[in-house]
Amino acid sequence: MSIVLREIRFSYGEKKILDRISLTVREKEHIGILGGSGSGKSTLLKILAGLYPVKEGYCEVAGEHAPEGIRKRVAVVMQTPGLFPLSIRENITCGHSMTEEKVWEAVRAAQLEEWVRGLTDGLDSLVGERGGNISGGQAQRIAIARAIAKDAPVVLLDEPTSALDGETADALLRAMERLTEGKTVIHVTHREETIQNYDRILVLKGGKLFEKES
Repeated sequence: MSIVLREIRFSYGEKKILDRISLTVREKEHIGILGGSGSGKSTLLKILAGLYPVKEGYCEVAGEHAPEGIRKRVAVVMQTPGLFPLSIRENITCGHSMTEEKVWEAVRAAQLEEWVRGLTDGLDSLVGERGGNISGGQAQRIAIARAIAKDAPVVLLDEPTSALDGETADALLRAMERLTEGKTVIHVTHREETIQNYDRILVLKGGKLFEKES
């Protein structure tokens, strides 16, 4: 199995967020998780990403149990992309050694090539503080290019299109098709239309995970 969660519990102080969450995901399965604001879906994703340690329950992702091991096995695209105030290239490679060919492959897959080649400094163009030099759609596609370049077996998506307009969101969804191809995917969202073609759709409510009623 690619992902195994058993009896996961998580609280912020006295506030219970996740209550005995269990989930098993097969390799290359695509799972959508629906939940409203404050339902705990982002918290669940951060546990799966190895960003939050598990204090109650069991979490295994791509054969890894420890958070530092899990982080090497997952690629994450969040609603607000975490870009560094560096170049496009550095935001894609994140300091890892990577051939020029691999960087451009990720750029093309994320549908950024035409834009990047039109920039005076190309891949060495600076994105600015918090991506201030570029649009929201471009920032998200850089985040997708980073995830593609990492080539991790598990992809985690946290409403990556929710802050974008319709046309930009559609382009981003096409880029995400390349990112998720052949991968195990968990996509948390409040918009069912973005996950309607997934293998399974679950609902997170009241701290518990349910199968969605058809």
